[in-house]
Amino acid sequence: EVQLVESGGGLVQPGGSLRLSCAASGFTFDVYAMSWVRQAPGKGLEWVSHISWDGGSTNYAESVKGRFTIYKDNAKNTLYLQMNSLKSEDTAVYSCARTGVVAGSYKYDYWGQGTQVTVSS
Repeated sequence: EVQLVESGGGLVQPGGSLRLSCAASGFTFDVYAMSWVRQAPGKGLEWVSHISWDGGSTNYAESVKGRFTIYKDNAKNTLYLQMNSLKSEDTAVYSCARTGVVAGSYKYDYWGQGTQVTVSS
């Protein structure tokens, strides 16, 4: 079965850094695009970042551009999100999702359970 397991979240002060990991299993990881999404308390789901199946193309939400970096290690079946210069508004549950592109839109068919990121002084 497809499994996506996030880790690496925690409590960090504003301006700090965290690296999130998403361990994938149950499918051929290196032929799928992947995404990170997040949900802050009381807010809706927000797309954060996307990476193509071969890692050759990435994109980011405007709110995180220049601070976050998405990358993947196909040999380890793992997706990462490096988060720098964290702000309080980055506080959310972060989830990874297996991604397909259909008619110019992202489609997510499998999700991880999420990992909590809290940015606070």
